[in-house]
Amino acid sequence: MATTKLKGNEVTLSGTEINVGDIAPVVTVVAQDLSDVQVGGEKGKAQIVVVVPSLDTAVCAAETRKFNVEAAKIENAEVIVVSMDLPFAMKRFCTTEGIENLTVGSDFRAKAFAKSYGVLISSGPLAGVACRAVFVINASGKVVYKEICPEITEEPNYEAALAAAKGATSTSCCGTCH
Repeated sequence: MATTKLKGNEVTLSGTEINVGDIAPVVTVVAQDLSDVQVGGEKGKAQIVVVVPSLDTAVCAAETRKFNVEAAKIENAEVIVVSMDLPFAMKRFCTTEGIENLTVGSDFRAKAFAKSYGVLISSGPLAGVACRAVFVINASGKVVYKEICPEITEEPNYEAALAAAKGATSTSCCGTCH
C-alpha cells in the first residue's frame, strides 16, 4: 500500500495503484456546472491530471493557479484538477481566481477517481480526500508521468510534470519522446 506524509506524519493511500506505463483508467468526475467530465483513457491529446485535497487551501490554490498559467502554453494538452470539493466551491474558486485554462472536477460522489488511481487517503486527519499528486497521460491513454507528492503540504515538481506533458502531446509515438 502506498503512503505519503502530512506534516511529517505518514498516511496510507488506498485504491488501485496506477504507475507509469499503465493505461489510465477512464473515470467520471463532476464539473463545476454539475456535468460529467471524463478523466483518463485515450483522448488524442495529453492530459495533465492534478490531484489536490481541496482548492480551499493555500498550497492547492497556488498549485492550481500555476497549472492554469502553464497549461495555456502547451498545445494539444488539457489540465484537469481533481479534488473532493463540491462543484459549487470549485466554481466560486475558479471565478474568484480567474481560472480559465483548465477544468476542475469533483470526485465527491463516489471517490471513483481517487480509488481508481490509488490516491485516496485512508488514514490520518485527511482520511476520505485525495492526496496531492500529478499524473500525465499521453494522447494514447498511457500514464507517462506520476508524482505522489511525498509531503501533502508541499507543491509538486512543476518542471518535471510540464516537461512530461510537452512530450506526451504527440499521437505518433509513445508520448515520452522529446
